[in-house]
Amino acid sequence: MDEALELGAYLPQSLANASEQAYLDFLWSAFQTNYQSERYEFASLAFHLLYMSFVSFSIWQIRLARPDPFAMAMVGFRSDEEGSLMDCESPFKFYDRLKESQIFRFLKLIGCTNQQVGEFAKFVRRRNKIAHPTGTVFFNDRAAIDAEIADMMKEVGNIEAHMEPVILELYQRFLADRADEELWSFAVPGDEVTANLVHANYMSAADLAYCRAFDIESLRDEPGFEAKLALHQSLVALYPPDEIDDAA
Repeated sequence: MDEALELGAYLPQSLANASEQAYLDFLWSAFQTNYQSERYEFASLAFHLLYMSFVSFSIWQIRLARPDPFAMAMVGFRSDEEGSLMDCESPFKFYDRLKESQIFRFLKLIGCTNQQVGEFAKFVRRRNKIAHPTGTVFFNDRAAIDAEIADMMKEVGNIEAHMEPVILELYQRFLADRADEELWSFAVPGDEVTANLVHANYMSAADLAYCRAFDIESLRDEPGFEAKLALHQSLVALYPPDEIDDAA
């Protein structure tokens, strides 16, 4: 259970969309309730949906940071799928247009190999077996589901490690676009960070650890440094280090 709960550090710190937040809260509740009641088959299904949510948030960040390569990666899809993927207003909408296994191909844009993509996607095949009536219970005991969770968390860590350049691209773009305080959406730096960095980019605690570690002094000679510094300092204050930083 403890290792499963570590996934929370890789999911968004908070969501501006109340229905999306309620959905994640529901999945966590479903996982914990079924795990504690030893209904491990159903607990695994809930955890898989949390895992796929993490993947969809990562793909969303890739699309925001690298729209042109993302568009090129859609070559081979039907033309209507290409347009709808670029127009998705939420990471959860990706699955309205794609099969779950297809979403993993976009991880190649962050340097993941075909072999790695296959490792990330293998859980979809396992989940599909569980989600159909087979007459077999795959997770009969705690050891079995804990082993599956450990395997999934290993791949979560692998994906997050590849995401560091993407997160830093998003963060530096966020700062560059706010060199003039008059153009901020909010007068308070912390509010600007929460709304237009954390919520807009579905930033997790793990993502924000990369942002905190950014060398803000490297921007000192650029225009609007004081505004950027205020935003960075607010981020550090609002989202302090936790176990993610300790494990890095």
